[in-house]
Amino acid sequence: MVLVGCLAFGAVASDGAAAAPAPACSTSKLNVSAARAGGAVTVSPTPDTVVASYRAQVSFLGVPAAELTVASVVGSRSGPHPGVLEAYSQGDGASFVPAAPFAEGEVVTVHAVLQHGTAAQPFSWHFTVAEVDRVSRSLETPPPPPPPPKPKELQRFVSRPDLKPPTVAVTKRSGSQAPGDLFLAPYAGPGQYGPMILDREGRLLWFKRLAAGTRAANLRVQEYAGRPVLTWWQDPLVAGGHRGSGVVIADGAYHEIAAIRAGNGYQPDLHAFEITPQGSALFTVYDAIRCNLSAYGGPVDGAVADTLFQEVDLKTGLVRFEWHALDHVSLAESYMPAKPGSPHSPWDFFHINAIAKYGSRLLVDSRNTWTAYELDAASGQVVWRLGGKKSSFAMGRGATPAWQHDARQSADGTTITLFDNGGTPVVHSQSRAIVLRLDQAHMTATLVSSFTHSKPLLAASQGNFQQLPEGNWSVGWGQEPFFSEFGPAGQLLFDAHLPAAYQSFTVLDFPWSGAPTEAPRLALRRSRHGLVSYASWNGATAVASWRLLGGGDAKALSPVAATRRSGFETRIAIASVPRYLAAQALDANGQVLATSAVGRS
Repeated sequence: MVLVGCLAFGAVASDGAAAAPAPACSTSKLNVSAARAGGAVTVSPTPDTVVASYRAQVSFLGVPAAELTVASVVGSRSGPHPGVLEAYSQGDGASFVPAAPFAEGEVVTVHAVLQHGTAAQPFSWHFTVAEVDRVSRSLETPPPPPPPPKPKELQRFVSRPDLKPPTVAVTKRSGSQAPGDLFLAPYAGPGQYGPMILDREGRLLWFKRLAAGTRAANLRVQEYAGRPVLTWWQDPLVAGGHRGSGVVIADGAYHEIAAIRAGNGYQPDLHAFEITPQGSALFTVYDAIRCNLSAYGGPVDGAVADTLFQEVDLKTGLVRFEWHALDHVSLAESYMPAKPGSPHSPWDFFHINAIAKYGSRLLVDSRNTWTAYELDAASGQVVWRLGGKKSSFAMGRGATPAWQHDARQSADGTTITLFDNGGTPVVHSQSRAIVLRLDQAHMTATLVSSFTHSKPLLAASQGNFQQLPEGNWSVGWGQEPFFSEFGPAGQLLFDAHLPAAYQSFTVLDFPWSGAPTEAPRLALRRSRHGLVSYASWNGATAVASWRLLGGGDAKALSPVAATRRSGFETRIAIASVPRYLAAQALDANGQVLATSAVGRS
């Protein structure tokens, strides 16, 4: 397993307890450009920020590493910092990695030179290191212990007694769904947690059972190193001697080939992980820092959730760019009350939950300001706001979201989709998935489509809205354990749900081809009428039918029965009882994909 990036949970203090009152956690001037050297270089930590990590790299993006020289990095308390300038694998920049951490609360000044041929262009900036809220170690409240499972809430398999994923109740199946499989990661219920793939009929294809106390989220198909892979967030992710949250990348055989960690002393958050075509990844981070919140009705010695995103080079683990909401968005934009905002309960003023790159622009979604922000990728500056207290767009009738998730923009920029939670606190009567048309010439946003569940659902958290081929739409209803597919005209094509206690942050639809290297499993049970066999192959997507082989010699078996695949586990009954049996998985053309170990009846 390849380990990328570094591991730390939050930013752990390097010296004694911090004194009250807490420092201000917003800059005197918001939305400062990160572009330096005449706009040629994008730097982070952002100039004038007051929320940098004490373990931050100093990132330079936009020019080859050979054109950069770091003259000095000096902390106002810790003094000069020697370090190493390490190039990004993409060839468009480098990170200065200090030999030692900075001091919390100090101002760090960076002097560098950009060399263009014979012309040298000096540039500099400074940033302030945040003080860590070491009282609150985690910004996520773990779910309460689940109730004891009821038999109907868990799937059970004779051939795989080790797997007990939640049941899936399908209440609508039209056969008109878009091609693809369903990807989710159930948690919070009474059974096993883990990444899970269903076929388009809602039947289990693959389930990875996680260890007790471990959760997964945001399972999806992406491209990594030129091939389709699965990615999911996991906490804790124990790999390579590290323990803490991370992102797993697994290949088509379900082998875990990489573990992605955040940089700058942080841990990745579950909300977003997007692999870019350039071999980098964007993901969200939550951290708690000390902050004087008295101006917003909170405590003087308070704490705030510093929500941010990073772009990390997947080959080197270096942080190419880092963007903090506190540098660009006023605390006053939040709809979430500042109280208590204490060190025990940091104020989650922004709650970043989606990040996507569209050429030279980035789209960031904030649940707690009810706003989607378009950013200029070169400067990090906010270009426009959609929704919220300072919307750049005039919002048409029914177009205003509240507590939303999963903002996505069309390639041409004319539409944006959102999962509009509407609660909690309650703003809408029910959650909905909406499509808005953006007129950037006149700066108006108009509601085009709205999808709601026939059983009104109000999801307090989570959720996704995905456009599918042929104009269909997939909706994961977040904290409510439902998932649906709609046709272009809004007709319900598919609907299903997990047991009531479960949640899955997203339920997404992708084409997928899984070919596990482990052999199929076969279990045998005697019956009054002969023998019943149970065959399964966890993760195999090409199985169309099963053939049962039998005989008196384990090395000379012949076909005794065959049947179509009937779900994760297929039952085959035979009247005669051969001494030895094995099961063969066949594809749609009748070709043998794999054979189980030989069992003795």
